[in-house]
Amino acid sequence: MTRWARLIVLRVGCLLGVLVVVFATVALLPGGGAGAVLGRDASPAQVAAYESAMGIDRPLPIRFWSWLSGLSHGDLGASVRGGSINDMLSAKFPNTFLLGGIALIVTAAAATIVGSWWFLHPRGPARLLGPGTTAAVAVPEFVVATVLVFVFALGLGWLPAVTVVGAGGVVVDGRSLVLPVLALAIPQAAWNIRVTRAALEEAAQLPHVHAAELDGLTPRHILVRHVLPIAAPTIASSLATSVGMLLGGAIVVEAVFNYPGIGSVLAGSVNDRDPAVVAAVVAIAGIAITVVLILADLVRSWSVRGRS
Repeated sequence: MTRWARLIVLRVGCLLGVLVVVFATVALLPGGGAGAVLGRDASPAQVAAYESAMGIDRPLPIRFWSWLSGLSHGDLGASVRGGSINDMLSAKFPNTFLLGGIALIVTAAAATIVGSWWFLHPRGPARLLGPGTTAAVAVPEFVVATVLVFVFALGLGWLPAVTVVGAGGVVVDGRSLVLPVLALAIPQAAWNIRVTRAALEEAAQLPHVHAAELDGLTPRHILVRHVLPIAAPTIASSLATSVGMLLGGAIVVEAVFNYPGIGSVLAGSVNDRDPAVVAAVVAIAGIAITVVLILADLVRSWSVRGRS
């Protein structure tokens, strides 16, 4: 088995293990899905009939295997309320991916630009980046979101405090994305700026970089041609790790800004004790994260091959 095949098998195996744990955890929460759907006044007979009709009364391993079999064919199954999970998620996940994708681009740009500037100008104003990024990393996304709302929406009135949504749950005002994206990107950008600067400092200690300095090349030329390619694998791995943090943080940020993403679906499915929906959300997010991690591994392989 080749290295890449082993890597993919490992990634898929980890995702499968997470799905097993998530499915079982939600299914074993106190109170059944039928009771959550029918309400407190439902009789035991009504609950039993609903569970039988929806297949909730089957043993947990059989339910998981049935759901996993459908997943392999692109069918995420039905929720405990009887609706199609595919339809439910297809209406919400694009909005979450849009929010997380823009935040990732902002994070990558900030990490590369600010981290490189910090590397080139370690003295002067750049000294503020040390405590500044540390503080930004330590603050949770919902706190950042709340501060942004108070300052830019309620205080200055520059941006809307909630998301403006049109027909079909589509965001119709691009300004509505600014604050949610910043709330997601600020903590991750701060972390990645620190990682970028550290990776550049480490790469700058290599002998060929010192040789380039002795040849009289400008610091920017050395950064672009000799330092950044060496630091690229570390930077790419850090950004890939941030994808999971951005998707997880998006669920919290969506609630603050009333954003029409997957957060409301996930909260409702946990309340309904619906393991199929929760596992479907984890599966789609996990696949996206796995793809990004594999791309980061490709960048690492490219960088090593370039040095050889």
